[in-house]
Amino acid sequence: MQDMKEKQGRLEQLVEDLLSEAKKQGATSAEAGVSSDAGLSVNVRLGEVETIEHTRDRGLGISVWFGHRKGSSSTSDFSGDAVRDAVRAACNIARYTSEDSCNGLADRELMAANPPDLDLYHPWNVEVEEAIALGIECEDAARSVDPRITNSEGASLNTHSGLQIYGNSHGFIGGYPSSRHSISCAVVGQEDDAMQRDYWYSTARSRDTLEPPDLVGKKAGERTLARLGARRIPTQEAPVIFQAEMAIGLMRSFIGAINGSALYRHSSFLMDHLGKQVFPKFVRIHEQPLLPGGLASAAFDSEGVATRTKDFITGGILQSYVLDSYSARKLNMQTTANAGGVRNLYIEPGDMDLEALLRTMDKGLLVTEMMGSGLNMVTGDYSRGAAGFWVEDGEIQYPVEEITIAGNLRQMFAGLQAVGKDLDRRSSIRTGSWLLEPMTIAGA
Repeated sequence: MQDMKEKQGRLEQLVEDLLSEAKKQGATSAEAGVSSDAGLSVNVRLGEVETIEHTRDRGLGISVWFGHRKGSSSTSDFSGDAVRDAVRAACNIARYTSEDSCNGLADRELMAANPPDLDLYHPWNVEVEEAIALGIECEDAARSVDPRITNSEGASLNTHSGLQIYGNSHGFIGGYPSSRHSISCAVVGQEDDAMQRDYWYSTARSRDTLEPPDLVGKKAGERTLARLGARRIPTQEAPVIFQAEMAIGLMRSFIGAINGSALYRHSSFLMDHLGKQVFPKFVRIHEQPLLPGGLASAAFDSEGVATRTKDFITGGILQSYVLDSYSARKLNMQTTANAGGVRNLYIEPGDMDLEALLRTMDKGLLVTEMMGSGLNMVTGDYSRGAAGFWVEDGEIQYPVEEITIAGNLRQMFAGLQAVGKDLDRRSSIRTGSWLLEPMTIAGA
């Protein structure tokens, strides 16, 4: 840990040097970011090592303003000459760009002061041999689930640690180390002439909270087996449950629709919806950026603005957009401390698990996989390839494939019937499964 503190000190000094050089070269304001990352990735397949990759990356970026004219440059060279050259390149660009009154640093008074330690750094100094053994253990567990698991796409183990420092000419400099580890597996099953594949993975800040490799493999094998014997179904309208992993995509679409860059470009179906009903009254969607150990936790955003817990949806009503300082100025508003995105997004779960949601739906489609991208953000029209399971009498009957589901996100959000308590905790977006009103299902 002492080595990390010393490294952080050196990178903070580098940021100060960048900002000082920008001022020396005539910039009226500037911001700089420096990162240093290292990691290990091991992939195995059919019990043999496929790839071993050690990564070590570093880089710096500098943005300068001459009034409201902006220029940016970057380099991976941390030498004094490279720092001066990077600042000079950014300044040369800024001198010839057009004025934009919305350009500039976030307001000084919004900068984070005394940011807390959010417990994001849990390095895993795993040796290559151990990583290989864990990958093989994971894949073996998947392949041994059933003789119908006939092939494998492999298992992988990844570990990553990094340090990010940000500073600007308001006098703000802040940074923190972080870590992220994951293990995953995908296998192929065969029954008669039909083949199916599925996967499972676990990701966490600390290796202690990763799912065990054999459990990850077992889930991958069981999910693959469940898909064997998939059928097509006739075209119809029916209720749909998006399993938690798929509901995350709907949450991302919602955030994209209230993102400032989409709003000021008039390219969102939720234009001018602030203060209006978007979801049913039981829905609350909120952000928790200061969650200790969270996969997307941060005490300040990528402009140095202090983050805070906030609601985007309360009682189904849109309370806030997702804004950085530039988009906020475009909309005559204030930044919501979301430069760089949202951090630890939650939708309040209900009291039903997935089995209870299936019973509530009674008859319809459980979606467990999506293919393609068929979203028109301007209109909200939604159409994507899907696979999953057909449900009758509240129970799964058989797997389905080669279908397309279609609707409109505005109606889908308004028609949300329930959110399950089966939270997927492997993402910076946490949600349970969603039960939606009938959608169009195009099949055979």
